[in-house]
Amino acid sequence: MMDQAEKLRQIIDNLKLRQSANSTNVLNDARNKSAKVITVTSGKGGVGKTNIAINMAIALSEMGKRVTIMDADLGLANIDVLLGIIPKYTLVDVIYNNKNIIEVLSDGPKNIKFVAGGSGIEELTKLDSYQLQKFVSNIALLDKMSDVILIDTGAGLSDSVMSFVMAADEVILVATPEPTSITDAYAMIKMVSNRDTNKTVRLIVNRAESINEANDIINKLTVVTEKFLKLKLLPLGYILQDDMVLKAVKMQQPFSVIYPKTIASKHIKEISKKLLEFKETGKATENQGIKGFVGRLINIING
Repeated sequence: MMDQAEKLRQIIDNLKLRQSANSTNVLNDARNKSAKVITVTSGKGGVGKTNIAINMAIALSEMGKRVTIMDADLGLANIDVLLGIIPKYTLVDVIYNNKNIIEVLSDGPKNIKFVAGGSGIEELTKLDSYQLQKFVSNIALLDKMSDVILIDTGAGLSDSVMSFVMAADEVILVATPEPTSITDAYAMIKMVSNRDTNKTVRLIVNRAESINEANDIINKLTVVTEKFLKLKLLPLGYILQDDMVLKAVKMQQPFSVIYPKTIASKHIKEISKKLLEFKETGKATENQGIKGFVGRLINIING
């Protein structure tokens, strides 16, 4: 009997994207290339991962990129909380309630889009062949609407988080100067290297007290990783401690929107610019798109 992973691989291989009435214009205007799917994750909670994902999406959008964020935190989904937006639908509505992915997209600031996930990703493993085909053809629209898709995972080293990490084209790992955060970040890198030493992992140090502190953490983690894990950790940048970030969180607004001149906003723009430079100079891996991401995710989950 064919397992779910094999069924999905065949579906994706044979899939011919069909245009629905309410998405014809989107597809007609689309380019053929797939979106870059990037997982944003952390070894532990409370490091500002989701805040970074949101503000990075905004910075990339301001640089002319079409950006979609997918909330894949199965326990504490909070993109909508940080944005002060209550989504009408979630990914579950795409799977079970005949909603098109375009209907499920919520509008965020600066033209970004986001998809509330809920338990939607977990539900994929329960679908039959027809339901999988329908879902894949539906979510494939995101490839045509986006240049970058950011997958905001839960924190920690759980199987579900690692599935999202390993399924993405690239990984952005967020850590803070706290010893527990650094230790957990290294544990995350070790788990990735045990599965794929060629995986592209980029590091952001958040809430550093100084540039020297940030660079010290970056240097130590990159050196230890390369020496002991045979995986090249790529520094993406740092964000210094900034009181305006907490104020923005309390206001349920992205700090880069309401405090565009603050130090954190400056650093998030520098990080986003560097991320694009990696892509444009060919240093990044070939984009597999959201279809490729879903295919690998199901394959990993079914082991």
